[in-house]
Amino acid sequence: MPHKTPITVAYGDGIGPEIMQATLAILDAAGAQIEPEVIEIGERVYLSGNSAGIEASAWESLRRTKVFLKAPITTPSGGGYKSLNVTVRKTLGLYANVRPCVSYAPFVETLHPKIDLVIVRENEEDLYAGIEHRQTDDVYQCLKLISRPGCEKIVRYAFEYARRHGRKKVTCMTKDNIMKMSDGLFHKVFDDMAVDYPEIKTEHMIIDIGTARMADRPEQFDVVVTPNLYGDIISDVAAELTGSVGLAGSANIGEHVAMFEAIHGSAPDITGKGIANPSGLLHGAVMMLQHIGQHDVAAKIHNAWLCAIEDGAHTADIAKAGDPSILSTAQFADAVMQRLGQSPTKFKAIDALAPTDAASSTTSKKTYQSPPKSAKAMVGVDVFFHWNDSNANALATKVLAALAEQPFSLQMITNRGVKVWPNGFPETFCTDHWRCRFMATDATSGNHEAIIGLLSAIRATGLDFIKMENLYTFNGEPGFALGQGQ
Repeated sequence: MPHKTPITVAYGDGIGPEIMQATLAILDAAGAQIEPEVIEIGERVYLSGNSAGIEASAWESLRRTKVFLKAPITTPSGGGYKSLNVTVRKTLGLYANVRPCVSYAPFVETLHPKIDLVIVRENEEDLYAGIEHRQTDDVYQCLKLISRPGCEKIVRYAFEYARRHGRKKVTCMTKDNIMKMSDGLFHKVFDDMAVDYPEIKTEHMIIDIGTARMADRPEQFDVVVTPNLYGDIISDVAAELTGSVGLAGSANIGEHVAMFEAIHGSAPDITGKGIANPSGLLHGAVMMLQHIGQHDVAAKIHNAWLCAIEDGAHTADIAKAGDPSILSTAQFADAVMQRLGQSPTKFKAIDALAPTDAASSTTSKKTYQSPPKSAKAMVGVDVFFHWNDSNANALATKVLAALAEQPFSLQMITNRGVKVWPNGFPETFCTDHWRCRFMATDATSGNHEAIIGLLSAIRATGLDFIKMENLYTFNGEPGFALGQGQ
């Protein structure tokens, strides 16, 4: 008897149990050699008092099987609950989110019948680090973290994916015209790595115009690689353009573990009605089968699904107006199972890739190297204040008084990033969140002890400083941005 691969399965929340049951039935009928271990995660675990939404025993299963097939879950609103999807991706190092988006016209209605693109989304960092603070009465902060290893891993993965799958172009999307350091690093890594793939065409787009062009002319894209938040948004845009966000599955790939899921949510509004489309989770399961080397079963299921779509087997979300034969979740699963072993006649049939060609289609290798250590020098500090007066000059007067015996000069004051001192404009709206940039007056005063002395002097004036960021140069290059208007 063939060896069965252990996998961890979570039925999830909302429509999750319905579509997982349908998906596992199809996998079983197709002869998938898997041995599911069921764990409970999500809403019930959250509401039992576990703020992470996952128990220790579930982590043990995931780390043992290293393969996770997950239905959608619900994160309760309010209460400070953290997204379990993000927690799993980050904890297990699932750095690459891979979301194929394909049109199935004319059988699934769409204004864009030629979509065949893949979004490769960075999955661990960016604003999804979830590091947030309330700093004043008016202002909240969310830290955007972009690392060189994070950029290198995801960009390399996108190029390798394109090469393995015969894709011709990789598009990088960032907002580095505004976030010149963080998004700028992502763009720079993309340009640096592109030289290793001369056969692949490359381009860079600012994310806003890139999203607009994707919404208007999605067929011009092939593989798109982008930081986390942008990728989350544009992958839903691309999936919806194909005719239904309910059709798309995704893989979350790490160096040790991989997770497979639908890209849609738990859809509580249709829970229990038996009308949910299991296609997104089924496509995620097909990607899982490819990942564990069961390429023939993956192709059999994919081709049966294509046959079902060709034959008009549609759930409510993709049915055409007036269609008298809308299928339930279970009926759609039956339609797919009845066509196992058949090949589509209108769509191109999916071939079972040879293991030597496909083994790396979703698997990961460590593809980054730490750069040489830079010559790092502290040259100043940004100190943030909670200050309720709207007069920047008054704040400057208090701060300058504290500098009388300190080896720092006050270079500027900003409010929400905009320079308001010196020479600020009265039209600039100010909140109660201020930043003062202090630069060391000589090479010897750029040190932690001097900054501690500066903070003590500031505190003696009664000012409430809420945060500080040391200012460094790296090999002589500033590691900090100018203020807007500076």
